[in-house]
Amino acid sequence: MIDDDFRFSIVPPVIGSLFDDIENKILSPLSCLREFENHWMIEFDLPMVGKKDIKVSFDKNTVNVEAKLNKKYSEEKFGTITKFEYFKKSVTLPQIIDSKKTTAKFQKGRLEIKIPKKTTGNSIKIN
Repeated sequence: MIDDDFRFSIVPPVIGSLFDDIENKILSPLSCLREFENHWMIEFDLPMVGKKDIKVSFDKNTVNVEAKLNKKYSEEKFGTITKFEYFKKSVTLPQIIDSKKTTAKFQKGRLEIKIPKKTTGNSIKIN
């Protein structure tokens, strides 16, 4: 039985990064990570953003995307109005990223980042 006076929720750190950051006025954009044979494709929905206002950075195996909104986006929850100014999200991949071979394209509010998989190992000749 749950005591009505004692309710709480615990959000694991990984899940917590999926939510908007109301205190810092940052939205978490919708994103999609797809894996292909030789690359990953990460897509971010960034409406109300210009290409020049997007920053993509890499940290070992993490892709970080930040984007400033062209105009503030307001949202009301529980009687409080919050004005958001930025999008921000990080996506972690299972291996280190080669940022020199990574490409990005931004069209109609959608950012696509193509990250090639690193191939390791050597081949040998079979006699």
